Amino acid sequence: MKPDPLSRRDHLRAAALLLLMAVLAGGAALRESVTIDEVAHVGAGVSYLQKLDLRMNFEHPPLAKVLAALPLVVRGVHADYSHFSWSFSSFQFNSVVGEWSFGHALIARWNDPWTTMAWARAPMLLLTLALGWLLYRYGSRLADTSGGLLCLSAFVSTPAFLAFGPLVLTDVAVTLFSLVTLWAFAEMWRSPSRWSVVRFAFSLAAAVLSKFSSGLLVVACIVFALSLRWLPAAHPLAGRLEGRAWRSRGWRNTGKGVLWAALIVYAVYFVLSWNQPSDNLAFLGSRPDALLARRLLLPVWQFGIGLFSLGITAARPTFLLGHAYPHGVWFYFPVLFVLKSTLAFLGLVLLAPVVAVAARRRFQGKTLAIQKGMELHWRAAWVFFLVILAGCLASPMNLSIRHLTTPLALLILLLAPLPRRLEWLRQTGSLRARLCTWLMVALAGASVLTAARAYPYYIPFMNSLSLGRPVYELVNDSNVDWNQALPEVRRFVEQRGLATVLLGVYGDSDPTVYVPEARFWNCQQPAASDAGQLAVLSANMILESHNCPWLLRYPHQSLAGGSMYAFELPWTIPPAGTPGGPPLPADYHNLAGVPGSWPDLRLIFLRGILDPQQLPAAIQQMMTLGPPGGHHRKLAGQPERPVSGASGMPLLPPA
Repeated sequence: MKPDPLSRRDHLRAAALLLLMAVLAGGAALRESVTIDEVAHVGAGVSYLQKLDLRMNFEHPPLAKVLAALPLVVRGVHADYSHFSWSFSSFQFNSVVGEWSFGHALIARWNDPWTTMAWARAPMLLLTLALGWLLYRYGSRLADTSGGLLCLSAFVSTPAFLAFGPLVLTDVAVTLFSLVTLWAFAEMWRSPSRWSVVRFAFSLAAAVLSKFSSGLLVVACIVFALSLRWLPAAHPLAGRLEGRAWRSRGWRNTGKGVLWAALIVYAVYFVLSWNQPSDNLAFLGSRPDALLARRLLLPVWQFGIGLFSLGITAARPTFLLGHAYPHGVWFYFPVLFVLKSTLAFLGLVLLAPVVAVAARRRFQGKTLAIQKGMELHWRAAWVFFLVILAGCLASPMNLSIRHLTTPLALLILLLAPLPRRLEWLRQTGSLRARLCTWLMVALAGASVLTAARAYPYYIPFMNSLSLGRPVYELVNDSNVDWNQALPEVRRFVEQRGLATVLLGVYGDSDPTVYVPEARFWNCQQPAASDAGQLAVLSANMILESHNCPWLLRYPHQSLAGGSMYAFELPWTIPPAGTPGGPPLPADYHNLAGVPGSWPDLRLIFLRGILDPQQLPAAIQQMMTLGPPGGHHRKLAGQPERPVSGASGMPLLPPA
């Protein structure tokens, strides 16, 4: 049977949109330095495959890191497992600092950083494109190909996916597998079979192996099943099976799928930890039966401490709309969504419910927009969206728009019926429906054009609802800068012909890998010798992570779309606390919202990264910091010396 020419044209349109996304997202990623979390993720993923040892970066499940490491391992990436950071990290919580030293060395010392990151990011870009293709396919099946193309247009023009999709992170991976889980779950309820349960189990396992927050998927499955009792929905078996028996079978299959998913997760952890020492379970003893128990329980231990670390680190201070909060706030993600989406996409989100209400009134509640047989999939789409969105709103971790990618993808999928609803309304002769159709097309096109115009600066993207305020005044963390803009700094330094530049980075990797002329700089504590020099500062350090608005009094320019700023320091720096001068110590801010009275956290990690022998001192200093608001205790007997960066010049000041 010959394929439908219209379907072929629609597939070509979808392919063209995905190609555009590959160019925009992939091109932006190729211009960027390694971002903060990628330092740990790349090194950990390589070690998982080469050593079958999960000691590094236990804070996140392994799947995304393994996928990113595959091309590196196949190409023969070099990793030195005699490096002190590797042996130091064998004790579980030492890897909290050791993983950064190991990952930095693997990316920047033992291999070429540009080639390493290009190959590591390639699988992540493919996952992002696969997510786009699934949104097109699922949207087309829910409604029609016009709906699928609308979903894809919204997806490829979403700055969050363009910014973080190609990076070695867990967010897009969990979004992809959450979407597959949703679909497999609905299929299992619509057409129960052994293979439908298996597909659901594998997709759920992949999501859990991507990110711990995927546990919300199980909650969503339960809410979906309960909703069928509270709000009965049409389904293919309604005429052949009594509702209670059908729901009971669905509950049993869901339980089986969750159990099988847990076994798959255990098996993956078991294989990837095969060579990992079980010393963390030494309390079980060292007899042969105890050693066997330690080996069998190690995957459970690894998964458990990952969940534990998520629990103890989830509650963090945040920053939004110029205000610092000591904890997460429920409106963080809604505000972020409004500011960091294209205005055209926001227009589509507003248009869809208006049209849905109009169609419901006109056709007396008939759901003509959803294809027959897809009612359960539609129910699953909005139930999963609401549950996962509620989890995001309740989360105390308010750091980045990337943590909203799963609800974003599901919201995009919920746009699929919009063209079909408008088509039904147009058939009634409605002029408003015709105008809304043109509006929909215009908004989809405008969103794509906005994304293309924003290239390549997607991390600091803000729409015009920011009212012209710089991004660092409104949001925080990787919504502004994530250390990705160092190549832009290098170009700025070369254009100015600078032999040295003061550099205040947001992160804990060695910036001299990308900017050999860099000298570490703390804008809150400038030296008298810094006067008259050029300083480049992460935008995050101006208000939120440091307190340096004093620099804005002097000539400055933004770099990398506002991720970083270059300042011309005055020939005489005013005393601390005076107009035009740095802040007093009592007014210091610190990275990650920790008290300003504590030492600069960047120095703790940087010393361990640049000199692995200082890792014990780094972990000890983190453990001996005073309580919030108190002063840290100086460590007796620890070396106090500067550490050199890759260029050999002093990067860090004395401890």
